[in-house]
Amino acid sequence: MKKLKIKDNQQKKEDQDLSFRVFDLTKENLDQYTIAHKKDHFCIYVIENGTMQMSVEDKIHTLKSGKIAVIFPEQVSLIANQSIDLKGKIILFEEILFCSDILKNELSTYNVNLSTQLNCTMLATADFQRTLGMINIIQDVYQNPSLVKKEQARFYIKILLLGLIESVHGLHPIMYQETSDKPIYIKYKKLLNIHYKQHRTVQYYAAELMITTKKLNAITKKHCGETAIQTIHHRILMEIKRQLMFSDLAHKEIAFDLGFNSPSALNKFVRSKLKETPTQLQQELSQMYNG
Repeated sequence: MKKLKIKDNQQKKEDQDLSFRVFDLTKENLDQYTIAHKKDHFCIYVIENGTMQMSVEDKIHTLKSGKIAVIFPEQVSLIANQSIDLKGKIILFEEILFCSDILKNELSTYNVNLSTQLNCTMLATADFQRTLGMINIIQDVYQNPSLVKKEQARFYIKILLLGLIESVHGLHPIMYQETSDKPIYIKYKKLLNIHYKQHRTVQYYAAELMITTKKLNAITKKHCGETAIQTIHHRILMEIKRQLMFSDLAHKEIAFDLGFNSPSALNKFVRSKLKETPTQLQQELSQMYNG
């Protein structure tokens, strides 16, 4: 699968020294995003007018005026069905831009929670207009960068992202409270993303965190509304979908890569979660991405 790198997206000489880009939402600037791909950077689509369809992992979103979509590094996405009157902005920026501890702490949970919420958000009209004004300032800096202006742009991008994070507070309020067990939850999500192929028991992660399985279940229920085993299965299922969609591996190879002892075990797992076979799921996902 193609991986887009921000360093390769250069439209002027100064871009080689910038950690961000700001473009108009035109057909030419969207062409590279019309096939399934990953990015090594963040991408924000801001829709001022018109519509377009965006697929992220196994979800499809319709973006229209007033909506903002944040694509996180390593998420699989593509866009399609842009309307003729489409107008807006694209902002690209590297994760290194985040000097703020607030942003680092918030974004550290994005693999399951924040990224899903920010893939498609609708702002109130006044908030959206303020956001557009900020983006125009960032774009002016991008077109004529200087050492001081680059620092200003980084500052504005942080404010923009913090505003979007604030806009989704109501969806999972506990995620944004500094509770005593939040660091444990963040550490758990990091461990899960590293070890989900080899370890899929609640007992393993509880032992690594030096807490009881009961405590781990209570923490995951509080922070994402799922039991610990549900979060483990969710992570495995997400990778199954990714590999069915975007790899050339046979189902047998996918099964062994993800720690199943046989293709039939993979089949049983998918059936138990989605009531369909891996083949049916693959056909469904292919239809979604390829039409």
